[in-house]
Parts: sequence; C-alpha cells; structure tokens
Amino acid sequence: MAGRQRQSRGRAAGRVLLPALLLGLCCRAAPERVRYAIPEELGRGSLVGPLARDLGLSPADLPARQLRLSAEKQYFGVSGESGNLYVSERLDREEMCGEAASCSVSFEALVQNPLNVFHVEVAIQDINDNAPAFSKAVLDIEISEWTLPGARFPLEMARDTDVGSNALLTYQLTSNPSFTLAVKESPDGSKQPELVLERALDREKQSSFQLVLTAVDGGDPVRSGTVQVHVNVTDANDNAPVFSKSNYEARVRENLPAGSLVLRVRATDADAGSNGRVSYSFSNVPDGVRALFSVDSDSGEVRTAGPLDFEEKSKYSFALEARDGGGLVAHCNVQIDITDENDNAPEITMLSVSSPVPEDAPAGTVVALLKVRDRDSGENGQVSCELSGEAPLSIVASSGGSYKVVTASALDREQAAEHRVAVVARDRGSPALSSRAALVLEVSDVNDNAPVFEEAAYSAYVAENNAAGAPVLRVRARDADAGANGRVSYWLVGGSAGAAPYVSVEARSGTVYAQRSFDYEQCREFAVAVRAQDGGAPARSSTATVRVFVLDRNDNAPRVLWPAAGAGAAPAAAPFEVVPRSAEAGYLVAKVVAVDADAGRNAWLSYELVQAPEPALFRVGLHSGEVRTARAVSERDAAKQRLVAVVKDHGQPALSATATLHVVLAESLQEALPELSERAAGADSPAELQFYLVLALALLSALFLLSVALAVLARVRRAGPPAVLRCLGAQRFSVAGAAFPADFCEGTLPYSYNLCVAPGRAVAEGAWPPPPLPSLAAEELLGAEPCGKRSPTSSAGAGEPPADAEAPQVCKPAQSLSLSLS
Repeated sequence: MAGRQRQSRGRAAGRVLLPALLLGLCCRAAPERVRYAIPEELGRGSLVGPLARDLGLSPADLPARQLRLSAEKQYFGVSGESGNLYVSERLDREEMCGEAASCSVSFEALVQNPLNVFHVEVAIQDINDNAPAFSKAVLDIEISEWTLPGARFPLEMARDTDVGSNALLTYQLTSNPSFTLAVKESPDGSKQPELVLERALDREKQSSFQLVLTAVDGGDPVRSGTVQVHVNVTDANDNAPVFSKSNYEARVRENLPAGSLVLRVRATDADAGSNGRVSYSFSNVPDGVRALFSVDSDSGEVRTAGPLDFEEKSKYSFALEARDGGGLVAHCNVQIDITDENDNAPEITMLSVSSPVPEDAPAGTVVALLKVRDRDSGENGQVSCELSGEAPLSIVASSGGSYKVVTASALDREQAAEHRVAVVARDRGSPALSSRAALVLEVSDVNDNAPVFEEAAYSAYVAENNAAGAPVLRVRARDADAGANGRVSYWLVGGSAGAAPYVSVEARSGTVYAQRSFDYEQCREFAVAVRAQDGGAPARSSTATVRVFVLDRNDNAPRVLWPAAGAGAAPAAAPFEVVPRSAEAGYLVAKVVAVDADAGRNAWLSYELVQAPEPALFRVGLHSGEVRTARAVSERDAAKQRLVAVVKDHGQPALSATATLHVVLAESLQEALPELSERAAGADSPAELQFYLVLALALLSALFLLSVALAVLARVRRAGPPAVLRCLGAQRFSVAGAAFPADFCEGTLPYSYNLCVAPGRAVAEGAWPPPPLPSLAAEELLGAEPCGKRSPTSSAGAGEPPADAEAPQVCKPAQSLSLSLS
C-alpha cells in the first residue's frame, strides 16, 4: 500500500513538474521582480529557473556581479557558474503555508557592481500528497428504535491538509437497507456527511449496525480515508440534541488573555432525565485549535486557551458537537475571526551594505539595500523609513518593501572617513511602533589630494666649512589622503645653476643633506626645488623652493698687498722707503694695503705696529694702515729702520698677517745707497749658502762629465771621426745679458717714492759689454713687464754674489713703486 502511494506520488509530481517548469521559464516579469512556480516536494538540487538570464546577466558577468540570495530561510540556492536557481531544502506546502489557498516564497537576489536588488517569488503548488483523515477510528451513534424514518444523524467530517481540488472530499457509505448517506454543504464550502435512517428499527431483531464511511479527495490519483460507524439501537432516547444555530460566528482581537470568553453555543434536547442532559465537545478539529480554544462541556462556552496571533492565523473554523445522555449527537460550525492589533514593530533587515564606498562615487550611488517588514496588516502594517543622523545619504523606497540607501551628494573621506546613521522604520498604527537599525558606511580613499608643503618656500642658513653629509633642513609635505595615496616621497627637480651637486634630499623623510662642504667665498646662496609626490595612481605632486644661505666663517687670514714681500722675504729683496731726516711728525711713510676674502666682521681689518727699532718714531693708522712719523726725525735715529705691522681681522678667533717695511732715513736716495749696499752685502742667509754649495757641486759634476766626454771625443777623432760627426762644427756664441730692473708686480701705492737701481755687474772677458742703464721714470719701468713675470736680470739676485758696493749708483725719483736691490 505504501509502495503504491509512493509510486502514485511520484507520477503525480512528475505530471505537475513539467507544466510548473514551463510556467517558471515563462515567468518574465518586470526587471526588478521575477516569478517562478514549482510543485512541492521537489528533490534537493532540482532546477527552478535560469535566474541570471532572467535578470539580464550573462555567465561571463557572474564573477564580477556576485549574484547571491538573501532570505530568512534558504529554501533555494543559486549556482555561481551558470546563475541557475536550484532547490536546496525540502518544500512541504502544508508545513510552510498551512491551509492558505496560495503559498509562495519570496526572497531577494542581490548583485554587485553596481549594487542592485531584484525580488524573486516562487509559488509552491500543491500536489495530492495527503489523504483524507478522520480524528477517530470508530464513530459510535445511538438511535432509538422509536426514531422515525428520514431522521438525519451528522457524522464527523474528514480533514485533508491539501488545498484546491486535492482537498475536495466526497463520502461513500457501505450499503445497508436501513441507512443511506446524505451530504450537507456548509456556507464555507465544506461538506457535512449525515447518516439518514431509511426504515424503522426494531431492537429485538437487530440491536446494532456496523458501517464504513469512506472520504475520497479530488486529487489525481485519488486518496481516501475510512472510519468505522457503529450504530446502537436503543429503546428510550428518541430525541437528539438540537443547536440553536447551525453556524456560530465571533470576532475577537488578538492577544486576548487566556480564558477570555469568545462565544457560547447552546443545544436543547426534548428528552427528560439523562437523555435530555447535553454535553459539548470538539468534533474532528486539528490539534492547533485545541491548543488555542477550549469548550466547556456543560455551558457550551468557548474560551481562549492560548495566545491568539493575527499574524499566524486570522480565522479559525471548527465543529462542535452536543451529545445527550442517550448517545445522540448534534453538530454545529464555529467560525472565529481574529482582528489585528498594532503589536508588531517594523523589522529591518540589511540585505547588503557596500562598505567601504569610494569617495568619488557619484551622487545617487546605492550603498545599502534593506528590507522592512511589518507583520501587522492595514495601517498597522504600513511603514515609512527615514535616516537619522548627519550624513550625505538618503533613503529611497523600492518595490516589495525594499529600500535603497543612496548617496545624496559627493563624499569626502578627508572630512569624514565614515558615516554613522540610523535607519528608522515607523508604522502608522495607533500608537505607532518603530524600530531602528544602525548603518555604518566607511568611505575609501581615492587620490584626490596633492601633497601640500608646510611652507611654500624654505630658507636654511648653513655656516661654511660644514661637514659633507650634514643635514641642512627638513621639508615636510602633508597629504590628506590615506595609505599609498598619502605616502609622500621627495625629489630634487631643479634650482639655481650649479645648485644640484650641493645638496640631496632623502626620499622618505624630506631631510635635505649637504653633499659637500660649502665655501662662502665661492657660493653665498643657492636655491633648489623639492617635489613632494604621493604614491597614488596617477600620482599627484607639488613643489617647494629651498633657498640655502651660506654663512661666512673667519677662515681666511688677511692678505697683504703692500708691501709686496712677506715677512720671510730676503732682506735684499724687501721693499724700502726713504724718509728725509727733515720729516716732521705725521709724515706719510707708507700705507700697508691688505684685503680679507671673508665678509662682515670677519673682513674688518685693523693695523698695529708690533716691531720697530724706535717705537716712538712711527705709528700706524688703526683702520687706514697708513704708516706715519709720530714725531720729528732726529739725527740720533738710526738710518735703517725695520718696521713690522700686524694686520688683524675681527673674526672669532681672529686671524692676522704681518707686513715688513724697511725705512731708510736719508735726505736723498744717493745718501741712502751706502746703507742699502751694506744691508745687501750681509743679506746672504744660510739657505742661500746652501744653494750656492749645491750649485757648485753641480758645476763640478758637469765639468767632470764634460772632461770625460772631451777625452772620449779626442780619442775618437784620432781614430778618425765617423761620417755622422763630420757635420758637427764648433761655433762660438757670445751672449750679452741686459741689465733690467727688478720685478715690480706686487702692486702700487698712490704715494711718491724714490727709485734706486744699481747697474748690472761687470761681465767676463769675451762677453758683450753691458749696455748703459738708461735713466727712466718709474711709470716706464713698471710698464716694461706684465704682472707675474720676472725680468732676465731679477732672477740672478739670489744666486750671485752681491754687487760691488763701490759701483756707481743711479737714483731716479719714482712714484708708486719700491724696488729690490740686485
């Protein structure tokens, strides 16, 4: 029997499946709603329909669109490869929807990129998988033998949990001449079977009857259920109970407390005694009705036994029976309607949240999908939604109770990295109920901000002679973006000419380092351009100028320009000044001229006389460097005066240089020559003597080598000279050297001086006699040789014996010139 039922159920499911699938394939509704219809009890993995195709998605789009389902209970699943909709859980229509005429499962299909929601509805069609059933296995009926033919006795109705034609019942009774079956149709469409007495009963002939009542549904194949009907024939109870109404109706509100009175039924019995005593009870009703309602057997009051919930079921229909003491039964129908109360707050379900959302998302971008459901009905179930909180978002109603949260304006992550709002759903009941759900939307960064330097132009001050690699300054740029978009790197992109080799910049920290030691005297300032670039794609950058000022240090000592010879020069080559004996106090002797390559205080020079045979005779100007007589020259003063002046700058520490000035006290140059000759004669220093020694040794070696060469040559000539030497002939040359004055390239002074020049020494025999020394002005002598070149005669002053002290001297007045003796 069970095997045949399973086979029949399989054939029925197959016959229903094919049209259902065809209906599902043809259900192409609006773009945001798709409908399918399938029979119940389909196996797991059964195809429902090509969901992706019906939504306009190709299989190639599925990985990017990320099609998925959102439902309270997942009866269905979607294939990530094909996009087809499949059954994932057992579908039992009776369990899912009960006695409802229609049954469907609604859920949402979500796609990303862009975010969108589609409503899918799958109708569950009933198949004849349930047979009619009676609540009892045996029905006991007592009929008095005095009952007249034609009397009707209601029988229990069978229940079939299927719907539609599968639940349309017909009844059949086993053949018996005393009884027939009649069916009474109720206003709600149900059919009440009744046992009809066809002829009078005689208890003495037959005291009981055994009948079988069969209920058959309208399914294909049909299903049926049976119950035994046991009729007992009595001899006294000849009146059955009678209800005051055949149908009782009541309307109560949900959430009534247990024990509340719903209605009262009443039945009367014309018999007396126990045969007229009526008791009330439920007839064939589901267990759910017994859990919610109770009936008082004596009074007939129907009261609530459990909580009534309009959202679970809004109408209850069941049968009550009245039985007298003799066993006679009467039946009535009870219908209870449940009215709705606003006892359910709206339920908010977040279907999808696109977080984070890029800050450059255009206005109107869907960032969240949500569904709001209120289980109440009417105005109690009408819901409105709004956003609570300050955020550039708005909520837009969609179909099927869905809402979209969209951007109302442009987002800016730098102003707000996240937005927190509350979705508030409120119904229209009285009093209104509401619910809230938090929505947190993170804003992802895009590279929309360029780095910004803290300063448009930087200035750095670095003292010269700094160490190579020392930090100069640090530039800093801030990027309001995040991550790689806000990670700043620094580069040198240009600057003033020649500035690039001076500095470098560290890419991460922005520290500018010196590449070399700076020299204030070569470069006092330079500028470079530093670029700050972020790591975004495409990268953004900005540029700042860095100007470096080199500060002077006292690293250059003063350099004496006049007197030209330093303190270590030979006395014979030292310049001298002639001061007449008649000079009064304040007579200008000379001017010490010095320069300092430094700047500022480091180049401020002061002069001081540190050494003099007669300290009281001369003085030097502190800032001018002018050497003047401090008093009148007297006859007691030595004819030769050696003055040493120190030139000092004002740096820290101070640097200095010395200048040596030789002064001859004489009325004229001719009078000063003897003093100068004596000074020249004793001017040979140990260094010059060493030089002469080395020169003599070199000459002896040269003479020895020449003698050996001549000896070898003479020996060769006696043997006969080779042809190659015949062309060689002896030639004699006479060399005449002109006497020229000494080198005057150390500079000039704007003062009048005496020029003293001694004629050149006598030449050896056989040489050209020296030309007479012309008497020339100082300007003509200074114009004879350019700066940096020596005259032919000036080079012999250090390596030859001193000039004859008795040689005649020629004195010529000169201006702006001092000469060394040769």
